[in-house]
Amino acid sequence: MMSSDDAPRGSHASGERIPNQDALLELGEEIEAGEWSSWTTRRPREGAAGVEGNARLTSSVAAVIFVVLAVEGVTILRIGRLLDAHVFIGLLLIPLVLAKISSTTWRFAKYYRGDPAFRRKGPAALYLRLLGPLLIALTLIVLASGVALIEAPTSFRQNLMTIHKASFILWIAVMAVHVLGHLGETLRLAPRDWLLRTRRQVSGASTRQWLLVWSLALGLVIALALTPQVYGWYRG
Repeated sequence: MMSSDDAPRGSHASGERIPNQDALLELGEEIEAGEWSSWTTRRPREGAAGVEGNARLTSSVAAVIFVVLAVEGVTILRIGRLLDAHVFIGLLLIPLVLAKISSTTWRFAKYYRGDPAFRRKGPAALYLRLLGPLLIALTLIVLASGVALIEAPTSFRQNLMTIHKASFILWIAVMAVHVLGHLGETLRLAPRDWLLRTRRQVSGASTRQWLLVWSLALGLVIALALTPQVYGWYRG
């Protein structure tokens, strides 16, 4: 008579299979072989992958925006001599900013519409949620007033300049809080679609990369098309 110790692997002594026994045996074999890391880096479930993909896109775009804004800040220090560069970089930012707003709005909508995966992730800190709409509004005002300064008749420029400067001062204060609040997450997530070890964990890495590249390309087209108009405005 066969004892429980002599029972075939993957079954009870009574002949019934233990639920998920094959997976458990496979896991045990991988642990014995020192391959536990492959279990810890597997892709998340589909819903969680959507959350992670959105977070990666938001962070990677935010990282590029931060670098471009740092260069834009340098032009402000010598705005007279660097006006053309200031305008060029500002126009370059427009598609990137719209991509960032779109990705964060998507997360906002999914969370408040009750998507289970986004609800599990939870919302951003309360102060960041309160500042979010204000930051978006100020960002759009800064960019729109900047473009209007290029395109509007001369008679409107003084008022537009006042709006542009005032909104920028408010924007930089709110942006500083926003950047500090998201800095850790951005540093952690921004590189993941660009590193071979982590890009495969969440599907859609190539799509997110191309979205970033095309945002930069579109910004470059806009900047090349509109920046030459600054010369006549500044001298006139």
